Amino acid sequence: MVVAGVMACAVRVTGSVRRLLIRRSRGQKTPYRDKIRARIVLLAAREWPNTRIAAEVGVAVDTVRTWRGRFAAQGLAGLVDLPRSGRPSRFSAVQVAQVKSLACQLPADAGTPLSRWSCPELAREAVAQDVVEAVSVSTVRRWLAADAIKPWQFRSWLFPRDPDFATKAERVLDLYDRRWNGRRLEPGEYVISSDEKTSIQARCRCHPTLPPGKARMMRINHDYERGGALAYLAAYDVHQAHVFGRCAPSTGIVPFMALAEQVMTTEPYASAKRVFWVVDNGSSHRGQAAIDRLAQRFPNAVMVHTPVHASWLNQVEIYFSVLQRKVVSPNDFTDLIEVEHRLGEFEKRYNATATPFDWKFTRNDLHDLLDRISQHEQQQNTTEQNAAA
Repeated sequence: MVVAGVMACAVRVTGSVRRLLIRRSRGQKTPYRDKIRARIVLLAAREWPNTRIAAEVGVAVDTVRTWRGRFAAQGLAGLVDLPRSGRPSRFSAVQVAQVKSLACQLPADAGTPLSRWSCPELAREAVAQDVVEAVSVSTVRRWLAADAIKPWQFRSWLFPRDPDFATKAERVLDLYDRRWNGRRLEPGEYVISSDEKTSIQARCRCHPTLPPGKARMMRINHDYERGGALAYLAAYDVHQAHVFGRCAPSTGIVPFMALAEQVMTTEPYASAKRVFWVVDNGSSHRGQAAIDRLAQRFPNAVMVHTPVHASWLNQVEIYFSVLQRKVVSPNDFTDLIEVEHRLGEFEKRYNATATPFDWKFTRNDLHDLLDRISQHEQQQNTTEQNAAA
């Protein structure tokens, strides 16, 4: 008696699909399971029987039969794994939400003597508060990452407390936009942004610094000997992108006036109609006395103060940040003479290629910022009043 065998599914592969399956079967970065499935389909298209394909590929006959049948019925879509329910979750959505809520609270509010939460501390606190019986640190980290919650990070802010903040800030922003008192600056008028970078130390490392190499970053010895510190004073021409700098043992009125002398005796500033000096409220140039002192020495100089606690409006701070990244850090100088020489040489290098900073903060941005701060203060006052009631 002869028993008829079961016929294998006929598989047809067109040119574009064949090329894709060949790339999958040969790709070095293709997942192994996709390689196997592509080889099964390609051999099936050559009318090989399932037993021969299984022996060639090294899988069970049932595996060949499964993927051959799925491709015959659905094409390439049949080679994708079907959705799986997976293992049931150990934690409910309410428990996950409670842990996230805990992460969004200050530790002190929960009676925990910490300044910031970390994932291990959150896992421990969730167990202590009976939110969960047990939870791993990696699970807590995955929950927080889903909503980009990072309680270990923080940013500080400062409310403007200068009563004339808006007026002073607008004057500085107008100067950056080449305007003063509603009029455009003339060709013979310049804007200088000036400040001091204090306490630049000379740290002589106890062992030589090792340069970077293959698969190795630069290495700086932690131990050092102090070689003193100095102050670096800089005046930055906002629209010409030119820096004037000088070093001094410390900051003060005398070093600042020496910087002003260095700039104002140089052309084109010496013969300029007006030179506006944007400065913060540091002790070297604070108040009306500093304005009068500069105007008395240089009649064409006009000192303009930024608001209190608003040094971010002073463009020379951007130059100082560049200086910190490219010259000062990591600090490895034999003495103050080397520090002063390096600062001077970088100043020349910077002036040779510098272009003005792309300052985008305008009057409209300032008004939006002050409106947001005002709304925040109103909400805070309302909250405090409701809490008191």
